[in-house]
Amino acid sequence: MSADLAPPRSEFATTLQIIPVVFFTFLCYLAIGIPLAVLPGYVHGDLGFSTVVAGAAISVQYLATLASRALAGRSADTLGPKKTVTIGLIGCGVSGTLLLLATLAGHWPSLSLGLLVVSRLVLGFGESLCGTGAILWGIGRVGTANNARVISWNGIATYGALAIGAPLGVELARFCGFWILGVTVIALAALGYWLARPIAAVPVVHGERMSYRSVFTRVLPHGIGLALGSAGFGSIATFITLFYAAKHWPNAALSLTVFGTMFIGARLLFANTIRKYGGFRVAIASFSCECAGLLLLWLAPAPQVALAGAALTGFGFALVFPALGVEAVGLVPPASRGAALSAYSVFLDLSLGITGPLAGFVANLFGYGSVFLFAALAAAAAVALSVALYRRSVRTGGARTAG
Repeated sequence: MSADLAPPRSEFATTLQIIPVVFFTFLCYLAIGIPLAVLPGYVHGDLGFSTVVAGAAISVQYLATLASRALAGRSADTLGPKKTVTIGLIGCGVSGTLLLLATLAGHWPSLSLGLLVVSRLVLGFGESLCGTGAILWGIGRVGTANNARVISWNGIATYGALAIGAPLGVELARFCGFWILGVTVIALAALGYWLARPIAAVPVVHGERMSYRSVFTRVLPHGIGLALGSAGFGSIATFITLFYAAKHWPNAALSLTVFGTMFIGARLLFANTIRKYGGFRVAIASFSCECAGLLLLWLAPAPQVALAGAALTGFGFALVFPALGVEAVGLVPPASRGAALSAYSVFLDLSLGITGPLAGFVANLFGYGSVFLFAALAAAAAVALSVALYRRSVRTGGARTAG
């Protein structure tokens, strides 16, 4: 019996079915987070390359993630989510091996940098397959009625792992040296591969498969909304410390902690509202909350107000991805869910890649506070877009009912 046709289970039982598979996302993003705060200093300070090269060596991972999104979606749809996750974990392990070799080749800076870049590219490939595969695996276990819950838990695993990984990587490198980063990534990938083996695969969904281009076109409006809403997260992650420094305020890191705490709290407590009220209604409320938080940051006269703004932004941003994602995935046949999810996720990658330089340009012209006004305007545009999509869905549903 498929999960879609299985008898209803309690929310707690559903969560227990989801957590084992999104744990692979956690392991993957822990492997991403551990070297994240350490490698720029290694490339710049130890290998002697410029800060531009150091930044590019880190960012190249996101290009690989973006480029492999279509492959990840098709793999999940045709090979199955479990096999897709397994391949992604193997990619993470290969990345760790290359990272270890890069640190051992530190006496040859060019070789070390080359190995590091290839490691980041392979890690981006692994990230794409693990993230997409884990969500589809979870949906296959608990049914499409729980799409929002699966996506929400996957996001908690993602951001929780990044929050833990960065400081953990710093401490590991401080006490053991850079070589331990590669060994840790290999160990995490091996642990994931070992844990995945006994968990049952879900059947590959057969039936109509849309071309990736058709899927991309269908989810395009939802993806644009996601991109607009993600500008707030990208702006805070990139510029909050510089904003605090310009204001001579202490504890900039606290605002990031509050943002992350509210993000995870909102996903844990309110993910079920998507199922109850619909993705578009939740998206409208979420974008509005995010916009208010960003405006509060822009106007903040004191660090306490800025902290409240960061909290409100994190709370609002939390349900953006699952709310619009549920609506986007619902537009395609079941056999193309993986393609829809990967196409939708492309817009998050694009937004985070574009927000940094674009917000930097705004900051150079108008100051760091204006970055949050820029992001608030993007969130306001996302509200308007979500309202339009909601009205269109109501009209479409009314037309089908009438027909």
